[in-house]
Amino acid sequence: MRLLLCVPWGCLFAADKPAMAERPNIIVILADDMGWSDLSCYGSEIPTPHLDKLAANGLRYTQFYNTGRCCPSRASVLTGLYPHQTGVGHMLEDKGVPGYRGHLNDRCVTAAEVLRAAGYFTILSGKWHLGQEKGVAPWTRGFERSLNAAAGGFYFPDAPRADLWLNGVHIGRRGGGVPDDWYSTDLWTDFAIKFMDEALAAKKTFYLHLCHNAPHFPLQAPPEDIARFRGKYRVGWDKLREERHARQKQMGLLNPAWELSPRPDNVSAWDLLSAKEQDRFDQIMAIYAACVWHMDASVGRLVDALQKRGILDNTLIFFLSDNGGNAEAGPNGRCNGKNPGDAQSDVFCGQSWATLENTPFRLYKHYNHEGGIATPLIVHWPAGITDRGELRGQPGHLVDILPTILDVSGVGYPREFNGHDILPMEGRSLVPSFANKPIERDALYWEHEGNAAVRVGDWKLVRKGANGPWELYDLAADRTELHNLAAQQPDRAAELRAKWESWAARCNVLEKSSQAKKKRAKQ
Repeated sequence: MRLLLCVPWGCLFAADKPAMAERPNIIVILADDMGWSDLSCYGSEIPTPHLDKLAANGLRYTQFYNTGRCCPSRASVLTGLYPHQTGVGHMLEDKGVPGYRGHLNDRCVTAAEVLRAAGYFTILSGKWHLGQEKGVAPWTRGFERSLNAAAGGFYFPDAPRADLWLNGVHIGRRGGGVPDDWYSTDLWTDFAIKFMDEALAAKKTFYLHLCHNAPHFPLQAPPEDIARFRGKYRVGWDKLREERHARQKQMGLLNPAWELSPRPDNVSAWDLLSAKEQDRFDQIMAIYAACVWHMDASVGRLVDALQKRGILDNTLIFFLSDNGGNAEAGPNGRCNGKNPGDAQSDVFCGQSWATLENTPFRLYKHYNHEGGIATPLIVHWPAGITDRGELRGQPGHLVDILPTILDVSGVGYPREFNGHDILPMEGRSLVPSFANKPIERDALYWEHEGNAAVRVGDWKLVRKGANGPWELYDLAADRTELHNLAAQQPDRAAELRAKWESWAARCNVLEKSSQAKKKRAKQ
């Protein structure tokens, strides 16, 4: 491995960088398919005391974004680039054009590659989903230690899709020191701590990328965890959305003027459901809540391990989600299996509960409206962040994570890596925001499956589907995107559309997915 022509990224923000005796350990914790409001410190009724404690001793960001889908978000958080620039504009299918190859390309460099070359001990534990089937795996992209799944979609060893790799060696469901009766949330955390101890034994600072399956479908959890929540969701999504929204306003997460988005027309009013239907929906959401609760408990174990080793204060922790709540399986969700929640069951929340998960926003995973792309972000770093328990409203994006990591570690970003020219990062360091200073940027951009958006300041232009009309929103007044101003302000809408089209041309983004098939046919 070699780095050439490095840019000393850290010096770009030297005036804002907090003083520290040594460079920090870095942990990125990524939840899977978790909505913006699913943590209790973001308004949820699901108790998440360990993440709440990180938030109380760190920062919560209220306007942070992902890409709206799994693989693209994983590409952006690792590279500081928009997903199309890395080749992962969609999922793992190779569409035959540069932005949509289904795996990380050679024009990007991962956080693990850069940090390992600078002396960090690099660790991945959890879901990868960036092209392992095509030879692009954690151990080929900079991770010194890894326990991973190529994709995900399981929690227990006997689940149909359970399949593990340990440091590049395929171990299947069990073996390699993995316990016989693991639960993935605990397994990822156990090996994260194990690898962390290897780094400490080697006297190295470490970078841990911890990617949970939870709470992605098929929803599965230990029966005692599910029992903890059974019956708590019989009040229904209508009342729970109102309660979450009220707590969010009380916490200062929302402008009180932002209206709660209405329940979609194809989602039933809770009171119109039969008792049997309500019980089924209660069971589904109890399993989802159990997944989130157990993930929070695992974060608590990790933080406790850091504390006991005396390294918590100088460990920079990010916690966030790869996309908004998931409406796949439609309004009725899915609750298949003899014992819903076990290894053989197939449970999806569906649209009705996803509307709760994304409170107060519209739409879901896949889409570029706020419900699809808004993520909670908790940042905890006692040695580097003076403020405690504060909110940050500066807009940010997953592309900002790598620039922030390089800024605080003082590691340079390469112009060339392993003989390949590397694209400059698109993101900005979040370090100024730690001291509540602005993050200077021009715009933020999105595209997924034809859904598209651009945000400049408080103005956002967004489209549902490649053939959908562009909608214009003033997010300062209407972040729940209920009052489309495109007809009233056509010039502003046209200006933002031109910016999006310029970005799309520069970043290998196609206007419609059908273009990929046409371009491929010509090759």
